[in-house]
Formats: sequence, structure tokens, C-alpha cells
Amino acid sequence: MKSFFIVILLACTFLQVKPSYSQSVSDETILTKPWNAYWIAAQNETGRDYGVFYFRKSIDLAAKPTSFIVKVSADNRYKLYVNGSLVSVGPARGDTYYWNYEKIDLSPYLKAGKNTVSAIVWNEAEYRPEAQISLRTGFILQGNSPSEEILNTNNTWKCIRDKAYQPITTGIGYSAYYVAGPGELLDMNKTIKGWNTTDLDDSTWPTAAIMEHGKPKGMADAFGWMLVPSSLPQMERTLQRIPVLRTAEGMKVPASFPVSKTAVTIPANTTATLLLDQTYLTNAYLTLNFSKGKGARISLTYAEALFDNLKKYGPRKGNRNDIEGKDFSGRKDSLIADGSNDQTFTTLYWRTWRYIRLRVQTKDEPLVIDDIYGTFTGYPFQFNAKLKTDNPEMQKMLDIGWHTARLDAIETYMDCPYYEQLQYIGDGRIQMMVSYYNSGDDRLARNAINLMDHSRIAEGLTLSRHPSYSPQIISTFSLWYIGVLHDYWMYRPDSNFVKDKLRGGRAILEFFSKYQQPNGSLKNTPYWTFVDWADGKRWNSGMPPIGTKGGSAILDLQLLLAYQMQAEMESKIGMPSLANLYHIKAAQLKQTIQDKYWDPGKKLYADTEDKDLFSQHANSLAILAGLVKGADATALSKNMLTDATLTQCTIYFKYYLHQALIKSGLGNNYMQWLDIWRDNIKMGLTTWAEFSDLPNSRSDCHAWGSSPNIEFFRTILGIDSYASGFSKIKIEPHLGDLKNASGEMPHPNGKVAVAYKLNANKWSIKIDLPQKTSGIFVWKGKTYLLKTGENMFRI
Repeated sequence: MKSFFIVILLACTFLQVKPSYSQSVSDETILTKPWNAYWIAAQNETGRDYGVFYFRKSIDLAAKPTSFIVKVSADNRYKLYVNGSLVSVGPARGDTYYWNYEKIDLSPYLKAGKNTVSAIVWNEAEYRPEAQISLRTGFILQGNSPSEEILNTNNTWKCIRDKAYQPITTGIGYSAYYVAGPGELLDMNKTIKGWNTTDLDDSTWPTAAIMEHGKPKGMADAFGWMLVPSSLPQMERTLQRIPVLRTAEGMKVPASFPVSKTAVTIPANTTATLLLDQTYLTNAYLTLNFSKGKGARISLTYAEALFDNLKKYGPRKGNRNDIEGKDFSGRKDSLIADGSNDQTFTTLYWRTWRYIRLRVQTKDEPLVIDDIYGTFTGYPFQFNAKLKTDNPEMQKMLDIGWHTARLDAIETYMDCPYYEQLQYIGDGRIQMMVSYYNSGDDRLARNAINLMDHSRIAEGLTLSRHPSYSPQIISTFSLWYIGVLHDYWMYRPDSNFVKDKLRGGRAILEFFSKYQQPNGSLKNTPYWTFVDWADGKRWNSGMPPIGTKGGSAILDLQLLLAYQMQAEMESKIGMPSLANLYHIKAAQLKQTIQDKYWDPGKKLYADTEDKDLFSQHANSLAILAGLVKGADATALSKNMLTDATLTQCTIYFKYYLHQALIKSGLGNNYMQWLDIWRDNIKMGLTTWAEFSDLPNSRSDCHAWGSSPNIEFFRTILGIDSYASGFSKIKIEPHLGDLKNASGEMPHPNGKVAVAYKLNANKWSIKIDLPQKTSGIFVWKGKTYLLKTGENMFRI
């Protein structure tokens, strides 16, 4: 039987059967019974090759419905239209064991009379983004009730391939880890126009080929797409004009182009090159409307920045605002004009750019650019925090950090939008905290935690990133996964969600226990033990040094922190016996680290038992793990800041460095530690770069650098969780040189608001706590109790 279905699904030997309407699939049964709808595809296609396909069905309605609910999904991706209007884009990325479908109400787009529902579905096959898991090309739509099942996908639908599309697989033109998908080559002479309009004559289109019924997760033998409802909203789609033309070669351009819709004519037999500047980095679908220009070739190339000299220096960048004498290279789309009016191109998937190079090579007919613009897309986060201080630099950093976080969040969190689009645990931990502090919307975080949990392998570890069709294991990121769970437990009011994930933390710790020596120290830890892209002696590919006897303080300290966090969760919502075991293991490891790595002469923790290398990383983690406290921690922190021989943390790991410094009592100096963020601004970046080495930073957009968006509220304004679920609140500000600071952040029960103002050597302090919460206020070592509502102090 299984081989029979494999033939059906993969070899595309389709069942030609009449659709069944015997079973209604409602919200109550959608997850427990097979759908009446079928997965459908194009006739005589393998389903595993690159291709762009159109699906259509027209129906007649007696009246405009007040509700018309459908569930829809596809592989790889779809855009769903009703009567020519874009309704839904998806599915949200996942894996075949948890394949998302979207639930959409079509009624706003339907009318009395004839209605056409259509979809474009594309499969980038072997060229697809690394984050795109796939089985084969397919499309499915299921009505929510018998009346809505008139749109169920079956052999009443039509499907045709658009042979005008071909992939551009030449990469981005320079050496870098790039796995975000190919460009598109579209020949307008061959494309099918008006495929999503009601008046198109599709009588010659082939009938769609039927595969198998849609199956909710857990049904049958788990072969195929295991359908689950997406927990995410539709992504934001907002018109975004391109404001600036930086250069024009080969032609004259009106001053109103491209910020306003302006026709631009490229003469016949001309090569014209336009450099467009968004002025900030963005993620958007690019739309180009054009006319005439029979046989003209158009290329659209996207870049975060221009390069100094690719042949000489490789992808080295200077100030991101500079273009003179620079090289341009990046992901590219190409078009061939057919000479007609009103030709249009919109990228299948979104692109990332600050700069776009538009190059047109006309033949014997002029080509008219009618318009060019973007449609911004991203997870629909709202910024629900407020910050007001007498330091304007903070607002600028906050804005850049939020913009970075938004560009790195679409259907998953992403390390970067241009190069990888992959959801890594190490990056994601910081990104989720930004979401908690700045938005309060935790849906993307819950989705991320679920995906991380789904990625666990038999050995117990999570994958480093998921979804990803090429498994990658960063064993240290599995330890940070326990931190991700602990963060959610502390800041979000759903302990049951975390409780369900504790088994994953246990499996991770069980894995690491196999590599612990009798004294608790790790040795020969397998896989990629990435910590930070630090530029230190014997650091290799982000992995910290290993001693002559196999020891690593940083790996031991990460394991210690994981034991501590898991033990705390187990004691409250898990298994107390395991909490006791983890406490015992943590105590042993803590003593071993102290004995093995502490250098009393340098008054620092060494990176290895050889005590010849030292880093901010090891000493930061030692403070966070509680190996040193009070005045000793303060002295250690000052050592970290002044000893230039220590391997320095990059912008990513400064998240942990800064927490350690704050824990040591230096939080009033927080603004003094942000020089790398100031350097980003000076270099013209509008998002935070991946590396601290800004000229050589591959990605210009890494939200692991958005930690100030957390600390402006947690450290400077002093708002932090004091109990699981944010049920108790601790307010301990570190105002530094500020004389006037106020702000608020979202809380599960409302919002937390604070205001501090210094006047005549007296601080006026106002703290508002949301309903059903209490807390403490710590000011210069003295603790005050806080109640729900308004709390006033004059100190």
C-alpha cells in the first residue's frame, strides 16, 4: 500500500476519480478526519522540478456571502487570489510533519454572480531557500462547510505551468554563505497574462491532476504533508515607495522618479543603468510595471550595500551611504519584454535591499518604465513600548534595533533576511526577548519554540536551526534552547506550554552528561560548539579554545547555566526529583570550574585548564552562573572591561557580557558600552550588522545585535520579571547620567510604566503596575514593596 501512494505522490501517476462530497470538514473535524479536498498539481509533471503553476476555478454565487471560510496550503508556496485581489500568502514555513495551512475568509472578495479563485504556486526545487522544506509541488484548498466545499480542490480545478519562468542560479556574484533562493528569469513573450482575472478564457487549460486527500497530522502513516493549522497571522503587506535615484547612466530621468509614479522612457538601442536607494534596508516584494520595448532585457539586482573593490578586497563594505567608486553585486531577477503595454512583474517571494540596480538594454523599440515600487512584508508586530529620555541617542538606537528585529521576523525569526533566512536558536533567544519587551506579541516566539522542539533528534539535541532541509547541529545552541524555555517561562503567562517542552531540556542535558568527566567537566563535546564569532587566539569558526586536557571553561559554564535553568523550571512545574539531580550536578560542576579555571594571579577565569588564554565570554558566564558575587564580581567585571588582552565579545555575545556587568553592579554605565552600535550608525547602517568588524560584516541585518531594545527597558528603566509568568515585577533602574527618563512596556496583564525625574537633588518616581501583579522597587540597595496600580516615591 505504501509503495502505491509513493507512486501517486512522487512519480505523479495521478488518480483520476470523481471528487467526494460525502463528508463535511468543519472546524471540529478538520484535525481528525481526512479532508474532502485533494492535493492537486499539473498534469504530466514530476512535481520535483523547478516550476511556476497557476490554479483556477470559477463559481457562481446567488448572493454575496457574509462568510466564506477555506483552508489553504501548498508546496513550496502560494499566493491566493479572489477575483484578481491578493487574499493570502503562504504557507508559513514548517516541515512535512507539521505542514501549515492558513484559514482564510474569502467573503470580502466575493460577489453575487461569477467569481474566480486562483493561485500561483511555485516550487524552486533544488534551488529553493535552505529554510524551505519540500515534498513536491502541490496545492490544496478545503471549504469549511458543505456550501464552502464548492471550492474544494479536485478535478474541477484547472492547472497550467507558466513556462516563461526559469531560475537564475548564478548566486550573488561574490563568495559568501548564501542560501536564500534563486533569482527569477521571466520572458514576457511566453508568460500567461491575466491568469487570475475573472474574464480569462481558460477553456483550453488542462484539468488539475489529483493526488491524495488532505490529511491532518497523525492520520494514516505520516506519509505526505501532515496538515496543521498555522498559529500565525497573515504577514503585513504595505506599499513602500523607493524615495531616491542616486545615479542614472545612459538616459535622463525625471526628478519625480521613483518616489512618485512617473513614466520613464529608455530610447531604442540603449543601455541604461539606474541606481535606486531605498535609504534604509527593507524586505519587500518588488513590482516593476513597463510597456513597449520588444525584446528589451531588464535586470533588477538587489544589495544591502555597495562594495569597495570585489576583485581586490572581496565583499568589503565601507560607509553604507557611499556609492562613488563602488562595485555592485547581489541577487538578481531578469525580464524579457514582449513589446505590449501594461506588462507587470512582481517577485514571487520578497527580496531584501537597500539598493536596487535597474539595468535596461533596449533593442529597436523604446521601453517605458511605468512604475517601480515595493510592498513591504514582515510579521505584523506592533511596537507597544514607549521610551522618553533626555538622551536622543537612545531613541535612535531603539528605532534601529526595532527595524532590525522586524526585518528578521517574517514567518519565523531569521538570522538575516538577505543571505540565509534561517531561524537559529542562538539568535532567536535575543529576538524573542525583544518581542516580549517591545511588542508583547508572543505568537512568533511560541511558533519558534515549537519548531525548535520539533527539530530534536534521537540523540536528544535540537538542530541549530529549523526549518532547514540540511540538518545542522550546534550543540551549544541546544543549551541556549533551555534558556529560551526559561525566558518564556519567566516573561509569558503559560507555564503549561513550557511544561510540555521540559522533556526536550532533559534530553539535551542527558546528551551532554555522556561527555561529562567524573568531575563534571565536559570533554570531546561533539558537533559544532559555536559560541561567538570572536577574533581570539585558538578560536576556530566561532568555537572557543580547548585545553591540552580537553577542557573548555566556556562550554562547562554554558552547561552549568543550563542545569541551573532547567532545575528551576523542574522544581516549579516539572519533576522535583530531576530538579534535585540537576542541582547536584550544577553544584559539582560549579566547584570544578572554580578549581580548574580560576587564575588567582590574574583574578580571571581562564578559557582552558592551561590558563594561558582569557576571554570576556568565560568571565561573563561565570558571573551569570553565580561563581562570583558582590565586590568580587564587580572587580572581575572591571577587569573584563580594562584588560585588552582578553578575547572580546562581538555584538552578539555582548548580550551576555552586559548582563554580567549589570549583575555585578555596573548597570549605571550601560550607555558607555554601546560603541559598536554607535559605529554602526556612523557607518551608515540602518540595521545592526552581523559582525563587530563592520567593513567585513557579511550581513547588514542581524537582530542578535538588538539587545539594547531589551536593556533600555530591563536595565535603564529597570523593568524585569521577578517570578514566572511575569506575575511579580522588579523595578531596579540604572539611570546613569539621565535626569529624566520614562517609559512603558507590554505586560501579560496590561502594561508596566515608570517615570523618573531629578529635580533639586530629589528624584520623583512614579511606577504603575498592571492588574493582578505586585512587585518590588530597588533603589540604591534599598527595597520597597509595590502594589497594583500607581506607586509614588520622592527620594
